[in-house]
Amino acid sequence: MEHRVLGACPVCSGRLKIKVLHCPACNTEVKGNFTAGKFAHLTDSQLEFVEVFIRSRGNIKEVERELGISYPTVRNKLDEIIKALGYSVDTSPEDS
Repeated sequence: MEHRVLGACPVCSGRLKIKVLHCPACNTEVKGNFTAGKFAHLTDSQLEFVEVFIRSRGNIKEVERELGISYPTVRNKLDEIIKALGYSVDTSPEDS
């Protein structure tokens, strides 16, 4: 059974490093220090949201419809993911 790559240690929550990459087709192994990337640190529900957001080309109305959630919930989930990826969220009101 295959599992999703863990981004954080289940014991201390530290960032995990990937040490071995394996090709099941030819049994080749590549050893080293590899990172999983920022998206490996997202939860399954955050990844699902990102997939819907990309599929809908960032159209928030479409995200609302597909996930059955309100506009504020879409914005909150998007802000949560932005923070999880290590970016800051500007919460100041937009200039009119």
